[in-house]
Amino acid sequence: MAVLVSLLAFLMTLAGGLAAMRVRDHRHLVLGLAGGLMLGVVAFDLIPESLEMTHDRPLGVPAPMIGFACGFLLLHVVEQAVAIHRGHEGEYAPHDHPGGHAHGPAEGRAGLLAAAALVGHSLVDGLSIGLGFQSGMETGVFVALAVITHDFADGFNTFTAASLNRENNRPALLMLLADAAAPIVGAALTLLVSVPDAVLGPYLGVFAGVLLYLAASEILPEAHSGHPRVMTLCATGIGLLAVVFSVGVAG
Repeated sequence: MAVLVSLLAFLMTLAGGLAAMRVRDHRHLVLGLAGGLMLGVVAFDLIPESLEMTHDRPLGVPAPMIGFACGFLLLHVVEQAVAIHRGHEGEYAPHDHPGGHAHGPAEGRAGLLAAAALVGHSLVDGLSIGLGFQSGMETGVFVALAVITHDFADGFNTFTAASLNRENNRPALLMLLADAAAPIVGAALTLLVSVPDAVLGPYLGVFAGVLLYLAASEILPEAHSGHPRVMTLCATGIGLLAVVFSVGVAG
């Protein structure tokens, strides 16, 4: 049953990615919306969920929040390491391209890393569906509703992040397919293994830190680069409200 329900998550994720692909002509609005969705997912979904999963407090700090800080720093270190590896500062400092967008060579890799983290989150979503049905039909349906409701945003964010500063959409499409298939794989895994919340909680914290870094340092600044601020801010606000609504419906 869990695997069959996860097929709906597969379709919803693909729908989100295809929506992001279709509106590429309004790139600043897409990025503004994606930034709002990411901030909403971090604040209203991932952090609360991770804190509910585990109450471990190493050194008096909740384990998911330690993971959150590590995830944020991880993406920052990856960006800087890639930039330094490329050579002198002038080679990786922000620069302009014919399309009017300013970026450095590390940003595309940061987007792919964030997209990979989204795939991992979708795998956890599938695990949640499977474990929910193991607890009972009613619990399984509730968890599945919560997952399916926000999978549209997951697909949208995955495609947007993976295509950040890339002309070739192939990596983004592959990431989107992986993200769509991940819930099915996760649900199937629950038939074989059991993953403790003590592990999932800190992981979700790491994932939240990765998403926040990408939204704050890459997507939102790029969205506001050379475009009308008001419309982009409105798109970001719509993204936040969409996550609040989806969390409220699922709850």
